[in-house]
Amino acid sequence: MNRTPLKRFGILKMALTGSETMDQDEQGETFIFRAVRIAAVVALYWFVSITMVFLNNYLLDNQDLDAPLFVTFYQCVVTVGLCWLMQLLSRLCPGLIDFPSVRFDVKTSREVLPLSIVFISMITFNNMCLKYVGVAFYTVGRSLSTVFNVLLSYVILKQTTSFQALLCCGIILGGFWLGVDQEGMAGSLSWSGVFFGVLASACVSLNAIYTKKVMPAVDGNIWKLSYYNNINACILFLPLILVFGELGRVVSFSRLTDLGFWGMMTLGGVFGFAIGYVTGLQIKYTSPLTHNVSGTAKACAQTVIAVVYNSSSKTLLWWTSNMMVLGGSSAYTWVKSLEMKKTPRKDPQDSAKEKLLSGEKGNMGV
Repeated sequence: MNRTPLKRFGILKMALTGSETMDQDEQGETFIFRAVRIAAVVALYWFVSITMVFLNNYLLDNQDLDAPLFVTFYQCVVTVGLCWLMQLLSRLCPGLIDFPSVRFDVKTSREVLPLSIVFISMITFNNMCLKYVGVAFYTVGRSLSTVFNVLLSYVILKQTTSFQALLCCGIILGGFWLGVDQEGMAGSLSWSGVFFGVLASACVSLNAIYTKKVMPAVDGNIWKLSYYNNINACILFLPLILVFGELGRVVSFSRLTDLGFWGMMTLGGVFGFAIGYVTGLQIKYTSPLTHNVSGTAKACAQTVIAVVYNSSSKTLLWWTSNMMVLGGSSAYTWVKSLEMKKTPRKDPQDSAKEKLLSGEKGNMGV
């Protein structure tokens, strides 16, 4: 049996442009190739996401520089710079890289501003949570996004939720409280970290709602939205850095001229930009449901890596709390996917866009 040869340029083009159109060579791709491609995309998502979380934890846990707002501000600056770079590369190599050409427009920036306020709150509270609770408890500390999705959807959008989905939220809440209890018994609980985690979870849900509202202002393009969001964030962070006294801490920082420090800071920004791309890539080559399942499995692996890396000893109930949170989140995703199959959607890409912009960027972020 003759197999159609795969052109390396075609594969690279598909990976970089995210184009849904396949040429004749790509239509004949084998099952093995598709499986390997999906595995590679999932592995890339796991690598970028887990590395980003540990890298941000390293930057935020710096005892010599207590300036989480400045760290987040710098990552937004890097994201804006990378958007400009991608636009340039898109013009130089239009057949290889597909990135929208964006010229800054004050009117569009103003329309995106409400989302940007929620956005900077989300990434700031997310990073503050990561700073105080560490990577091991991070999954539980930031686990209430699903619960807030249900709550805010009812309060703001007047959307009701099925009993099965509410039951899943109950499991998540139970896992959250059990995790807090076990951290307290271990003597490692940070109430500040829990507080910021709850606020971050609420902002993630608000971010999803506001993202849908402002999408028409950027022609439905997620990269344009990221561009304006991060420009607005850079401007909004400046007065916050001054008000909270972080400018003085940055100026007096002993490693201010250390290229290694700035290299790590820039790398954090690069991974913050990359997470949006690899999240979209995973959704494209799998599905929103598979993306959520992959994210849940990634969170589990991330927790195990953190516990092993720190040589921590955790109780059975502590691990149970993590499994309740992850299991409840997975079950909620499964229940909602079944409900969505029964109810036709106007735009089949809405779910993918919401997941791309509402979740991992907070993990800078996301």
